[in-house]
Amino acid sequence: MLNALKQHWPEYLMEAAELGIFMVSACAFGVLLEHPGSPANQALPDPSLRRVLMGMAMGLTAAGIVYSPFGKRSGAHFNPSVTLTFWRLGKVAGADAVFYVVAQFIGAVAGVMLATTILQNAPAHPSVNYVTTLPGERGVAVAFIAEAVITFILMTVVLNVSNRMNIARYTGLFAGALVATYISVEAPFSGMSMNPARTFGSACIGRIWNSLWVYFTAPPLGMLLAAEVYLRLKGAGNVLCAKLHHHNHKRCIFKCGFTECGADVRASNLEAVTTTP
Repeated sequence: MLNALKQHWPEYLMEAAELGIFMVSACAFGVLLEHPGSPANQALPDPSLRRVLMGMAMGLTAAGIVYSPFGKRSGAHFNPSVTLTFWRLGKVAGADAVFYVVAQFIGAVAGVMLATTILQNAPAHPSVNYVTTLPGERGVAVAFIAEAVITFILMTVVLNVSNRMNIARYTGLFAGALVATYISVEAPFSGMSMNPARTFGSACIGRIWNSLWVYFTAPPLGMLLAAEVYLRLKGAGNVLCAKLHHHNHKRCIFKCGFTECGADVRASNLEAVTTTP
């Protein structure tokens, strides 16, 4: 554990920063679109339209993080469910998985705190509610099923795209498109979390603990189930790495299988060996 911390602490900080940025973006767009004092909210009375715009904003945010320098180096998990799934697939060491998850939770809380400060407590307004994810009118059971389904689909897409050399570089775009679609369509059922740390960040600052167990269990369950299906259909040998974007020259701290798949990736791994954090 100590050795992993000494060697990989930059990636841990990047994971915290990535989810922090995501939460700042979520709070900012939440205030812009839902706060009654916002001109955008007044100009867009249709909640469905505002939800679509929120989805587009967060989808672009997610994709931007994947393709950012931080995302290219850390792998752009910014989600404990993603990290846990790649650990199950044998691509993330146990110590790295622990520190990634801790960093993600810290980043989520810090992001909501920072956004609340910058936006002068506007995220606390009941119409924004710290962009908390909560079950919809159909109840907890529907929210649980919805979270499990959307995370299953997301991880299935990530695994099938990221492990095909001809389209792997577009994984972030696929993931961002799904985030945008889910917020636009699925959010009324569960609030669209897919991320235990993301939900915890809002819940912690807002002291809103309603049905927290749903978001701590359904997303990991959905992604782990997707991983099991992928393993049975494709085999462990077809899981190359835990990065969502590997076509870069940033170091890779994972159990990487891209070394045999292209010169650009070999150069990346060479940099990982020769460059200290």
